[in-house]
Amino acid sequence: MKNFRQQHRPKKSSLVIGRNAVIEVLRTGQQLDRIYLDTRATGEEISEIKRLAVQNGVPVNYVPAAKLNSFNVTNHDGCVAQIAKVQYQNLQDVISLVIDNGEAPLLLILDGITDIRNIGGIARTALCCGVHAIIIPDKGVGALNEDAILTSAGALEQIAVCRVNSLMKAVDELHLNGIKVFASEMTAEKNVADCDYKTPCAIVMGSEEKGIYPALMKICDEKIKIPMARDFESLNVSVATGIILYEVMKQRLF
Repeated sequence: MKNFRQQHRPKKSSLVIGRNAVIEVLRTGQQLDRIYLDTRATGEEISEIKRLAVQNGVPVNYVPAAKLNSFNVTNHDGCVAQIAKVQYQNLQDVISLVIDNGEAPLLLILDGITDIRNIGGIARTALCCGVHAIIIPDKGVGALNEDAILTSAGALEQIAVCRVNSLMKAVDELHLNGIKVFASEMTAEKNVADCDYKTPCAIVMGSEEKGIYPALMKICDEKIKIPMARDFESLNVSVATGIILYEVMKQRLF
């Protein structure tokens, strides 16, 4: 079996190396997954990179030089960017398009899920179950790189992905569009099959270790749980997502 934990170093072909090269790519509007800056890097070019990153909605990670050197590239001058393998979509544009097509939006929000194998499996299930878009934060989520696309069997290239700088603001935007937000929570009182998913809705899935961020959980409309026959810690997040999305699809299709 392929060891995905050893695949995190991106391929050189997916990297933009050096300050001027990164500035040029940002100015052309080509999508970047994120930018890595040496914590000690200074100068006019660095200021321009930061400005353009904010303008283009590209996350910036401030890292030690050793991290940049680990990419096995030379002459990076304290700056390396990774080209986006997924073309990110604007959340409101996706919602408007779905509604214009006469459909009830179905969205999936991933909070703190870092394992790319889980993300790939979730994307594959989401595409099969009719999810219109996956919403991810710009930080605290696994990189949507070649390995994530591989584990998704190409689903990440077919389903809309919306990257936002705040999941809480994204939920507010969903509410403004009349979309009900369900949170998957093991201690919830209501079982997943007891809710109505035929109306516009979104499902929030948290990490297996930490669950959903408490402040995000608080602004969700309803908590749901998956009943289990035995008392066990939890289901794998990809499996849990599949169970919930199947219930949603079942209600919508049958």
